[in-house]
Amino acid sequence: MENIVSSNRKAYHDYFIQETYEAGISLLGTEVKSLREGKANLKDSHVVIKGDEAFLLNCHISHYTHGNLQNHDPLRTRKLLLHKREINKLWGALSQQGLTLIPLKIYFKKGKAKVEIGLAKGKRQYEKRETIKAKEADREMQRYLKR
Repeated sequence: MENIVSSNRKAYHDYFIQETYEAGISLLGTEVKSLREGKANLKDSHVVIKGDEAFLLNCHISHYTHGNLQNHDPLRTRKLLLHKREINKLWGALSQQGLTLIPLKIYFKKGKAKVEIGLAKGKRQYEKRETIKAKEADREMQRYLKR
């Protein structure tokens, strides 16, 4: 059972998602408590691979409301927990031109915080318009069939 904390809905508008991976996140205690309150934002975040490790950048996890001076930095770089073979596979895929790693959602699974990351290729402006037109056509068809 998944308890979704935050999702990056804009990612599906801006990118073609080719593959998804599930990764754990290395978090501090106040970050976990803040996530349980649902205070996370994935809007401008992305994933980079440095050496044999993957990192989540620009993910905003707000301060914990009942925290003290030891509260965390909201935009700190967080390590993602992936198997080495997954990191090597992602590194090989990223070497292709135009592919990037973006976080799609943060959720709790069996009490552990997880991130779903997607291997994505950017959409061009006209491709975004085509996607919107196709969705609107599907909605119209569903409305018509409902009557």
